[in-house]
Amino acid sequence: MRVTEAEFITGAVSPAGYPPDDLPEVAFAGRSNVGKSTLINALLNRHKLCRTSSTPGKTQEINFYRINGRFNLVDLPGYGYARVPLAEKRKWGERIETYLSVRPSLKLVVILVDIRHEPSVLDRQMVEWTRHLGRDYRIVATKADKLSRSKAFQQVALFRRELGGDPVGVSAHKKDGLDVLWKVLREVL
Repeated sequence: MRVTEAEFITGAVSPAGYPPDDLPEVAFAGRSNVGKSTLINALLNRHKLCRTSSTPGKTQEINFYRINGRFNLVDLPGYGYARVPLAEKRKWGERIETYLSVRPSLKLVVILVDIRHEPSVLDRQMVEWTRHLGRDYRIVATKADKLSRSKAFQQVALFRRELGGDPVGVSAHKKDGLDVLWKVLREVL
């Protein structure tokens, strides 16, 4: 897809702060530091639209980005490890849960997992919660450039068995798999 416009709309902590739900949305969910913001930047061919950090927990709000005036990409806070108080982590979890539960314009949840590791308990819970809500989802295995091609295929097969669906392996750094992910997004949008 050719991206001609990509702009940050707002960061929200509750439905009152969400933008109008007049455009379809795709949300990106995953553990802290799995590469959600980096992947969105790579998809949009922008380097600094989404703020990134090597420190887990950089994204604390639900961030909305309008693309070509036609749809929104939504960067959710990470779950799992981050050096913040437990009460703050709970707030992030509540924000994610509320967004996934109430947003009528949400068309797809892209659940990111780090290809170098087995799915965590939290990854499994995110998949189960997404299914429970009746939301469509797609597993994306990030950081595929960190493994050999054969090991990456093995990990994608593992994610297919354990999390379901048809996982896509991507490397934001090398731009591998982005065309496949764009195809998925176009079909949904």
